[in-house]
Order: sequence, then C-alpha cells, then structure tokens
Amino acid sequence: MTLALVHSTAQPIAKVRGAPLHELPPDLYIPPEALEVFLETFEGPLDLLLYLIRKADVDILDIPMARLTEQYLAYVETMRSRNLELAAEYLVMAAMLMEIKSRMLLPRPKAADDGELDPRAELVRRLLEYERMKLAAQKLDRLPQRDRDFQAVEVWIEQSLVTRLPNVNAADLENAWRSLLARARLRRHHRVTRDELSVREHMAIILRQLASGEFREFAELFDPWRGVSVLVVTFLALLELAREGLIDVTQAEPYAPIYVKQRAAGAETPASETS
Repeated sequence: MTLALVHSTAQPIAKVRGAPLHELPPDLYIPPEALEVFLETFEGPLDLLLYLIRKADVDILDIPMARLTEQYLAYVETMRSRNLELAAEYLVMAAMLMEIKSRMLLPRPKAADDGELDPRAELVRRLLEYERMKLAAQKLDRLPQRDRDFQAVEVWIEQSLVTRLPNVNAADLENAWRSLLARARLRRHHRVTRDELSVREHMAIILRQLASGEFREFAELFDPWRGVSVLVVTFLALLELAREGLIDVTQAEPYAPIYVKQRAAGAETPASETS
C-alpha cells in the first residue's frame, strides 16, 4: 500500500525558512520510491486474507471469491513490482484462490448431491482457525510480562546454626559515612594533584589497624584530614574486606555506634552476610 503526495493551492505543501511553499520547484528531483510508505505488514497469506475480509466488512462464511482474489493478486503484484522478497506461501495461496474462484464459476449439474462441500469450506476453516490463534496471541501479549511490565526480585532465606552478629542498620551506616564526608569537606583545600590510590593497599592498612582482634569504632578507621578521595578508597576497602569475610561489622541496635573487628582465622561467615 502506498501514499501519493497530494497538494492543493489552498494549503501549502511545506514551509521553507518560514515561507509557505505551494508548488514544488520544477527542477526538484524526487526518486519514484521516495514517496512510498508501507502501511501494513502481514505475517503470512492468511493474515493478508483476513485483513482484506475485515476491511471489506464481509461475512467470512460467505466470501466473495472474485473480489477477494483480485485484491489479493493486486497486493502480490505490487510486492513483486517493488522488488521485495515474496515468500513462496503467498504464491501458493494465490494459486489456491484462483482454483477456488474457477470451481465456483463452473456450472453445477442439477443431479449433484446437495451435500457437496463448498469449494470455500477449507479456506474458511483455515481463516477461522488462524483468527482464533491471532486473537489468543494478542490476549496473551496483553498479560503482564517479565522484563517488560515488571522486574523479578529473588530473595534467598538461609538458616544456619552459626552465631549471628547483630545486623547493621543500612541507614545508620549511610549517616556515619555522610558524617565523615561532611568533616572532610570542612577541612578540604584546593589542591590540584593526582593521587594514585589502591584499594588493596588500604585493605592491608585496615587489617593492620584491626590486628589486635578488638572492636574498633567505624569512624576511627578513617582519616578525614587526607581528603575525600582517601575516604572513598578506604570505604571501598572496608566493604571489600566485609565481602571477602575478613572482618565483622556489627551494631548493637539502631542508631547505635558501628564497630568493626577482624575475623579470626577459620571462623565461618555469618549467614546474614552471605548472598
């Protein structure tokens, strides 16, 4: 199906730099295929036939084969003239439509059995079955789909006899981190330098600070005087140590101070830290 450019003198066909354009320039070259827009795409010959039947608003049980065949062949010929790849099933359906049309044009003997099947019966059956499948597919497509209408969340609940340390409140950990950042900004100086910082190096520093095996307060492991970049690397090193199970981070209750301790060698990872 194509659209042709139609214009009139009443309405401008376009605006060029704000000025209305009522006629195309005589030296303007427009390729023949430039104004072609395909409005419908079909998934097969049955889809095309169903579209033509519904568009003509005719009863699918009493299909006018002559008109339907002409419209179908016109579409197929249009597709072939535009050098588009046409599936073989479209040509098979075209041959089937012409056969049904020819059989309906042949005169029937008066002595023919009244129970003789209509030449269109098989086509109607296939169209009705295809329409039911298409409506069912559309109904399924309207149902909520994962990764399109919602995202799945997976939760693992593990039970273990390992002694659990009190859980650290995430909001308190965030507040403690923000407090350290605020203190670092108060002492920040404008210095244009390039620091080579290593997370692994700061992990070793933290482990040396916790070598005594006693609990240390969270803020004691940071040095705000060294700037925000060192604070960030130290915080990343602390998180990496907790992920690798080398330290324990605990809190007695919400809004209570957060403490950090080096985990003893051979101690099992608490279940609350597994993921």
